[in-house]
Amino acid sequence: MKIIIGSVLCAGLYSTSGFAQSPLTIEQRFALLEQRLQDAEKRADKAESEIATLKQVPTTENENKIISVEQKPTPKLALNNNSELKFYGDVEFNLDGASRTGSLTSVKTSANKNWAPGDKERWDINGRILLGVDGIQHSSNGQYAGFTVQPLADMNGKMNLDDAAFFFGQQQDWLVKVGRFEAYDMFPLNQDTFIEYSGNTANDLYSDGYGYIYMMKEARGRSNSGGNLLFSKTLDNWYMEVNTLVEDGSSLYVDQRYHGTELDNQKNVVYVRPVIAWRSGDYSMAAAMETNLINNAYGYKDAAGTWHDQSGRTGYGLTMSWNTLKNNPQEGVVVNLNTAYMNAEDEKDFSAGINALWHRVELGYIYAHNKISDFNISGLNSECGNECAILAPGNYDIHTIHTSWQLPNIMDMPNFNIYLGAYASWLNSTAQEEGDDQPRYGARLRFKYLF
Repeated sequence: MKIIIGSVLCAGLYSTSGFAQSPLTIEQRFALLEQRLQDAEKRADKAESEIATLKQVPTTENENKIISVEQKPTPKLALNNNSELKFYGDVEFNLDGASRTGSLTSVKTSANKNWAPGDKERWDINGRILLGVDGIQHSSNGQYAGFTVQPLADMNGKMNLDDAAFFFGQQQDWLVKVGRFEAYDMFPLNQDTFIEYSGNTANDLYSDGYGYIYMMKEARGRSNSGGNLLFSKTLDNWYMEVNTLVEDGSSLYVDQRYHGTELDNQKNVVYVRPVIAWRSGDYSMAAAMETNLINNAYGYKDAAGTWHDQSGRTGYGLTMSWNTLKNNPQEGVVVNLNTAYMNAEDEKDFSAGINALWHRVELGYIYAHNKISDFNISGLNSECGNECAILAPGNYDIHTIHTSWQLPNIMDMPNFNIYLGAYASWLNSTAQEEGDDQPRYGARLRFKYLF
């Protein structure tokens, strides 16, 4: 206090000595010094009050105040209230070997979408890295809205996209979802490493000249030429959904060819796929259908100029599961029983499959029956050659066995696993003299890393 008052006095005396143009009387100078002294005392009292207040605040809070003034913290990602944001990834690379590149069925046994059929053995390294971002925001009344986006980088140097969707709804009640995604799986294949590539998108499921394993996936979604709109409802043990897929319907067929004819797309198809599922404890079952509502969406004209509509397709499916793995991770079992039927133009397809998983070992079998009533062999792609399994009208029975073994926790990391898989397929036909095609088989080593 003495230092402050002394400083003020010195400053006042010094200031008064500078009034050269209008000198002050002694009384005026003493009055000015007295006013300045009073101002200095007020400032000193205010400073003492602030120091006392700081002494009453906890030390950590004082330190935070000092830091906020002297050193600003590193900026962090800020979200809206009640919002969540998740970043994650999925690395998947395969080492494949197969007896032939030519296939008996349209089932894709390679992750390389650019791989073309041929008559040579196949040795291949393929895979991709998925980077995902999910965001969701909750309201106080249990409602929510969010998004998901999953870009893919494959080994061929191309960027693709898995899911990209926006959704909103009521927790444990109803949901609306729009974008690119897959609806309910009506033909689950358990821990499989090969057959899963058939039907992961709504495109290129049917390859002309090969058998078709119908799996209720034509209207499931994740299309490269359209989008989904899904409504779902949960009620106790029941779950119901209706998925709508609008797309270029001819993208279902590889090279837009069906039964040896080139398809002409007139307008987009509108698939509707209702599903009703029930779950209780370890048991669950679901029934569904999918159908195109648009007539004359695509087809072809014959030599006489007559239009043939090929877009009429209706399928039905049923799946049942027994899953004790959630309650017993060590000794649990997962068993799936699937069946599906497709009624299409000039073709009827039936599929049935069973698979089981126990102690990380999976074994499954799929039977498919194709009844084809019309086929134009002259219109087959020249690349098909002798490798095509279906070259004429008739009945075709396709058998596929697949297996997989998971090796978990590689290098003591629970998110790094290795899968060993294998498959074998063969075909019986009433349209060929020999009746049987040479079996196809292959094996795969998969590296799976999640982060």
